[in-house]
Amino acid sequence: MKVFYDKLFDILEQRNITKTELRENIKISTATLAKLSKNEPVSMKVIGDICNFIGCQPGDILEMRKETSKTSLLYQLREEKQIHLKGGIYHQTQVKLAYNSNHMEGSRLTEEQTRYIYETNTIGIDKEPANIDDIIETVNHFQCFDYILDHAEDILSENIIKRIHLILKSNTSDSRLEWFNTGDYKKRPNMVGDSKTTPPGRVKKEMQLLLSGYQQKDGISINDIIEFHYNFEKIHPFQDGNGRVGRLIIFKECLKYNIVPFIIDERHKLYYYRGLKEFGNEKGYLTDTCLSAQDEYKKLIGYFSGG
Repeated sequence: MKVFYDKLFDILEQRNITKTELRENIKISTATLAKLSKNEPVSMKVIGDICNFIGCQPGDILEMRKETSKTSLLYQLREEKQIHLKGGIYHQTQVKLAYNSNHMEGSRLTEEQTRYIYETNTIGIDKEPANIDDIIETVNHFQCFDYILDHAEDILSENIIKRIHLILKSNTSDSRLEWFNTGDYKKRPNMVGDSKTTPPGRVKKEMQLLLSGYQQKDGISINDIIEFHYNFEKIHPFQDGNGRVGRLIIFKECLKYNIVPFIIDERHKLYYYRGLKEFGNEKGYLTDTCLSAQDEYKKLIGYFSGG
């Protein structure tokens, strides 16, 4: 079993308490604070001092979990990432997830161009010039995927969701607009097609309610993850990039709960959009679309496992 302090840092974030303020108030060293940040064991005195400072019980700030199984998809993806393995499932997932998710949002890069950027870290330009933001967001998406692998077992929080958005949109033309609020919730109202979304002033409260309800479930299933995705997209918390952030969250949560993840590709795209639009009245359409995409990813897993 391994100890995790995700819940502690969620509480600190909600109460606007910085790590420095925590360290100074309970008189711990920077080394001990680093252990907390890295989910390494600390003394029960430190846990007690933290609980006294923020007014909680030990179970409110720490969690014990099993070590990642060496047979799990998460372990394999992390291992291939660490050794920079070419041609494996990590490599294929990076390319397919970045291409399809960005393509759904209007990127004009082809899958081959996406693969070329990933494999060579250079840009292959054909007859048509490439959009700089498409290239930047492709590279950023690769980094987002690495981030969700590193934090796959962490409790889904506002901080993680905002961090994914920050990585995705960094250095784009949007990020240079002050009102765009990269890495934070939207400042201006937005719509999905002709549907209204949550007004900016209510986003934080709605996101906290969504995450709280999700975290209180007794065992997360794929249906729970799909429903979370629908509600996240309905809120549409960011000025732009909500679809890609939402689909990265799906992948992360599937890995966390040892559920086979999926990639919404070109074949599933229109069904996926229809499913999101109709989910409030009929959940089955989006669910069936996601399960069909999951079957496709199972085939990829089967290939690399020799099945």
